[in-house]
Amino acid sequence: MDDATESYIMLLLADGNLPTGSFVASTGFESYVKHGFFGTSLSNSNESAAASSSARINQAVVDFVEDSLGTYAHSALPFVSDAHTAVMEYHNSEDRDYDSTLLRLGELDDLYHSMSLNDVTRRASRAQGVAILTLFSKGLTKPQLVTSERNTGLPNVKKGDIYVRLVDEYKLKVRREDVHGHLPICWGILTAALGLSLERSQYLHLFLQARSLLSASIRLNTLGPYAAQQILLHVVKGIVERQMIICRDLRSGLQPLSGDGNGEVLDNLKCAASSWPLGEILAARHDLQHSRIFNS
Repeated sequence: MDDATESYIMLLLADGNLPTGSFVASTGFESYVKHGFFGTSLSNSNESAAASSSARINQAVVDFVEDSLGTYAHSALPFVSDAHTAVMEYHNSEDRDYDSTLLRLGELDDLYHSMSLNDVTRRASRAQGVAILTLFSKGLTKPQLVTSERNTGLPNVKKGDIYVRLVDEYKLKVRREDVHGHLPICWGILTAALGLSLERSQYLHLFLQARSLLSASIRLNTLGPYAAQQILLHVVKGIVERQMIICRDLRSGLQPLSGDGNGEVLDNLKCAASSWPLGEILAARHDLQHSRIFNS
């Protein structure tokens, strides 16, 4: 797939109107604010103090985005990478072992579930994961009314396609609760099915995660929409690129499935890990808030 086509797909997936359930989760930010860790005082009213207060607010949001995205990149991005690789290997292999691919994805899903340290995070990840699979099946396959066969360079994913079969079966497994359907695994499946390269899949996933944190900040009235756009333009790019350099080669640590269908966890320094314990604790306390805007 050429760069122009990949860029077009990235634009589609970056659309804020996609029904992916991202607005239901604050990724711990609401709990972070309610527990007093935001630490911003707005007591002074003169102009210079207001400007200073605005700078402190912006910095507080940036600090949270950096910490949160850092631990997310270390813990979730390896599973995006392995799920994407599993689907691409399924596509490129001659025998296309359908059952082994589903089993591999399920093993990754189970490992990610066990590494998610609280039920709040798990709940949000599962809700967004199944939304991603539904988006592929209902929103990104070729509509039946389109009869033009012009070569647009875009993936011609339609009913009966090998990817559609794989996604539909995995979504059915999620509905039956045979697998969990966590967001990183489902994102890897989606982007591989659309032909997006692994590097661009990783980058876009981190960008969308950072953008969702800023969206949560706007809804919680800790940041204005213009300030959020400034941060998105001038700050987030550097944060995402730093995490890409650090985490793009990390993997889940789960070896390819053996003949008996069991995965083995590798003892490897380049494996997934959580890097911000405070964020995990605050996310776990989300449901204990007296009132809350977000589901998780």
